[in-house]
Amino acid sequence: MIYVDESTIKVGGIILPGLFKSIEVKGDALIEEQEVEGRSKKPKQATGYEDSKVNLELVLYDGPSLTKLEKFEMIQNLFKKKGQVKPIVHEIINEHTAARGITKVLFKNLTTKEQSKKDELLVMIEFWEYNAMTITATKNTGKNSVKNAARANLNPDYQSYLNSNRGAAPKLQDKTSKTTAIDNANTQAYRSKILAMPY
Repeated sequence: MIYVDESTIKVGGIILPGLFKSIEVKGDALIEEQEVEGRSKKPKQATGYEDSKVNLELVLYDGPSLTKLEKFEMIQNLFKKKGQVKPIVHEIINEHTAARGITKVLFKNLTTKEQSKKDELLVMIEFWEYNAMTITATKNTGKNSVKNAARANLNPDYQSYLNSNRGAAPKLQDKTSKTTAIDNANTQAYRSKILAMPY
């Protein structure tokens, strides 16, 4: 859980150290431009929205008990602990983000900046809005499901024809019946005999 108010930011039950400077929330629409031959202006088509981005700025100073780098280690462990392979989804609580409809975020980016002759460490944190995607699985009923799905788009008259009893090709009972090749060979032998007969 992340909690943000006017002066503090709470992530995973830990109040982030340092002085809270600013919060920025950015949301973009997805718009595609189409190329049309002969037109200088490109027609635009709206396709959806990108996930919003929440940017926070903190300034860390050396304190009586912890240095600025020791304070930063607390933030670093929230971004990526040792051995962690995937970012964690956090709940965010803040009036600004609530007004934008953002309730869950991913810790996307962590940037630090030090300037010479200054005893401060500037920390920039970027969160991306997180929307879980629901995937519904259906059970496959076997080979017929593909066949039935293909038939669903057919003309109703043709469907009834496919479902009707159309009969079958006649089956030969005698598996040794003559073939065309055998008949041709017999015809050649018969001709040879006729030609060889004396007249």
